Amino acid sequence: MTATSAAAPVAEGAADVVRALRAAVRGDVETSTRVRAEYSTDASNYRVVPQVVVVPRDVDDLLAVTEVARATGTPLTMRGAGTSVAGNAIGTGIVVDTSRYLNAIGEIDPQARTAVVQPGVIMSDLQKAAKPFGLRFGPDPSTQNRATFGGMIGNNACGPRAVAYGRTVDNVVGLDVVDGLGRRFTATRGDGALAPVPGLADLVAANLPLLRTELGRFSRQVSGYSLEHLLPERGTDLAKMLVGTEGTLVTVLSATVSLVPVPDAAVLVVLGYPDMPAAADAVPALLAHAPLAVEGLDARLVDVVRRHRGEARVPALPDGAGWLLVEMGGASRAEAVAAAEALVADAGALASRVVPPGPEASAMWQIRADGVGLAGRTPDGVQAWPGWEDAAVPPEKLGAYLREFEALMAAHGVDGLTYGHFGDGCVHVRVGLPLETPAGVPAFRSFMTEAAQLVASHGGSLSGEHGDGRARSELLSVMYSPQALEVFAGVKHLFDPADLLNPGILVAPRPLDADLRRPHARPLPKATGFSFPHDDGDFTKAVHRCVGVGKCRADTSADGGFMCPSYQATGEEKDVTRGRARVLQELANGTLVTGGWRAKELREVLDLCLSCKACSSDCPAGVDMAQYKAEVLHRAYRRRLRPRNHYALGWLPRWTRLVSRLHLAGLANWFLGIRPLASVVLRVAGLDPRRGIPRFATTSFRAGWARDRAQHHRPQGVGEATGHARAGASGSSDAVRRVVVWDDSFSDAFDPDVPGAVVHLLESAGYEVIVPKEDACCGLTWVSTGQLEGARKRQQHLLGILGPFAVNGVPIVGVEPSCTALLRSDLVELNPDDPRAVAVARATRTLAELLTSDGPDGPDQAWEPADLTGTTVVAQPHCHQHSVMGYEADLALLRRAGATVTTLAGCCGLAGNFGYEAGHYDVSVAVAENALLPALREAEPGTVLLADGFSCRTQADQLANVKGVHLAQLLTR
Repeated sequence: MTATSAAAPVAEGAADVVRALRAAVRGDVETSTRVRAEYSTDASNYRVVPQVVVVPRDVDDLLAVTEVARATGTPLTMRGAGTSVAGNAIGTGIVVDTSRYLNAIGEIDPQARTAVVQPGVIMSDLQKAAKPFGLRFGPDPSTQNRATFGGMIGNNACGPRAVAYGRTVDNVVGLDVVDGLGRRFTATRGDGALAPVPGLADLVAANLPLLRTELGRFSRQVSGYSLEHLLPERGTDLAKMLVGTEGTLVTVLSATVSLVPVPDAAVLVVLGYPDMPAAADAVPALLAHAPLAVEGLDARLVDVVRRHRGEARVPALPDGAGWLLVEMGGASRAEAVAAAEALVADAGALASRVVPPGPEASAMWQIRADGVGLAGRTPDGVQAWPGWEDAAVPPEKLGAYLREFEALMAAHGVDGLTYGHFGDGCVHVRVGLPLETPAGVPAFRSFMTEAAQLVASHGGSLSGEHGDGRARSELLSVMYSPQALEVFAGVKHLFDPADLLNPGILVAPRPLDADLRRPHARPLPKATGFSFPHDDGDFTKAVHRCVGVGKCRADTSADGGFMCPSYQATGEEKDVTRGRARVLQELANGTLVTGGWRAKELREVLDLCLSCKACSSDCPAGVDMAQYKAEVLHRAYRRRLRPRNHYALGWLPRWTRLVSRLHLAGLANWFLGIRPLASVVLRVAGLDPRRGIPRFATTSFRAGWARDRAQHHRPQGVGEATGHARAGASGSSDAVRRVVVWDDSFSDAFDPDVPGAVVHLLESAGYEVIVPKEDACCGLTWVSTGQLEGARKRQQHLLGILGPFAVNGVPIVGVEPSCTALLRSDLVELNPDDPRAVAVARATRTLAELLTSDGPDGPDQAWEPADLTGTTVVAQPHCHQHSVMGYEADLALLRRAGATVTTLAGCCGLAGNFGYEAGHYDVSVAVAENALLPALREAEPGTVLLADGFSCRTQADQLANVKGVHLAQLLTR
């Protein structure tokens, strides 16, 4: 095993390369350790640190980069979304990121059904552009909302619907390319197609028998060079031959691709079988029905979704332990259903369901799409790795192959969850191989070698769509004859004799156990922060949850999304969950990021993290960057002087309590209402002077509640006075519905009308409301600024107040979503040994969850929400609610009330303290422009902005002068 040698700062010999690039390229030329760390790995097991990363502005820039590489003899590796699972998109020299600027879609010709795309075009963006013409690109890999065409062409990507539409290669018409000798040409087909590469026609003519027998044997034979496309009977198609060459022969400047009509109607058929091999046995008979897709899904993969995302995220499935998801098309819905019924009759399944288009079908496909991340842990919780990721066999041999593959895993004492494109015989799996230490590497090599021998014995391919890369190129000798490998080498020499284009891949490959990332990561010292129970308390293991699938890059589309809002604003890899995780992994490696917890690289990648927690739910691998950021800040500043904003915002509940106790609200509002004075205060506190400071309530909610109780001679319950639950808790024999309204620091000090509305609404729904007399701060602002010991102290106080209610079965309703989410998530991980934390987490509800409950905690049976018929609502879910609790109960309640609701998909941009901190204002506004601000500008008069989050309401008020309301206020109007 070889460690990467390019881990030190840019070598002296590379300085000339960097100078030449900066002189020739208008785009970004990056040599910092942070950027090189971000690009040192893709979605594979491998780590190779580049000398320099270039982000070209246009095709001329890209051509200039290739010229510098040739002139200086520097290796050149192309990179799109960086989701290559075989190590195809990393290299020791120049790494070029095409995704940021080279993303123009050229002419779409509806008559010829073609489109011209640059290599950085995201596939789903082409789908949107082609949709008005009734067209789409046929293949649709699960990463389509971040995969770029350059990468899809490099790896010959396929996806579920390749059964109907073929692979990427089957949909490429022509390529504008430049090879390793600097020759730019258009790769096409037919007579003269091979002329741009002298000697290629002779090589083909000399090896016709080999090309006809060893290559192109079945549809998913992707490994090696697909030279069968150069055969005269296949049209002598140079463009198609270059697809799947993984950047080793040419650099793609643009591509002309074919489009297909969007299906008129399609339905999903779910077929249940006893196990995955039995499901595979059924595939050949199903292919006779011309399905659009045939996907395999392991029951254990579905169980992962149930455990981590809840039963509600899994649609009803027919009986079985392995399923096939089969999509059937037709000219009409009735025709598609008839085709589905005919398929079911031939399926030999235990049970089946026909699912029409809609939420259930979408949820089913989402489970399949997230498979690469969901399968990142075995059922026993062991980290599972790519490498043997996408092997394929002819479909008629798939069942036998799966049985032998399962036996192979058992023999090696490893496990993995299988799924994939069963209609093409392609199986995806991540295997729990022992890669956490160097001692496990020989077992990795042994398994990979035996797996290659197994797939070759079934006439299969080491790769079915992801390419060979660093993971499998060394094993091509198991699949191909020495003569075939010589032909591959001959082709490489004709296009790139100096071996500058992605060297170490396919021809003259690197060893499959060289440059592995995980074995070189050190255990990081234990600290007193988060417990990371799902990662055995090991922060190194936690940050390696990120396996690079890149879903965090996918929420930049017009449809929006919550994950990585700062990346949506900047488009920079440092601002996406994956980029941040890569730098944290480099901290564990210790050879590139060497400054420890206070390293500037960590500060740079974490600075624009909004701690929105969306990755904790939306990342299929379960990365929680908000926790990681808090942990890093905790370790970096523990027992040290902190930034000023940590005291100003991190201690905000302290300041609000001080204002309330000393009755200073009026004075504070007057003073801070003078703009020059407020600006000075903000600057001194390390905050942005362009922000406004929310007004303090002259009477806090808790003070007003106590006064109201006294004025009306309403006795406080024992629970209110002392924090101990009364007898007769929810579910007991007296059937009194009691509920604790937990008034957080923000609501209490700044917006007391909100908890007041919550109390009024719950009383109208038949509840006896308890408001604890004593303040119970959850420590949210301490967590977000990494003051975890201070947060834990406040949480221990909170548990003393809320714990008895929770233990006695009284539900706790949170007012502020971010604080409610903390009780449901971080509270337990910061207090792992306190059973009260678990009780409080289980007892905590959102208002909508309680009011839509059918159990004993639900509202009075006669209660109905206010009639909102005719009310148009723009709903801004708080990021933490989206991530931890979900927004489904709120939507159900609003629809039951008759409201017309548009739900925004994206962060408001303020995110608690983030938007107030100096240096964050512009990004905060840019994030708000993703969804919130456009929706407010386009809203009809009278539209209600529904925003339960105090920060969301503050952002809308400050940036759009729109006053938002809480759900309780809307329902008590």
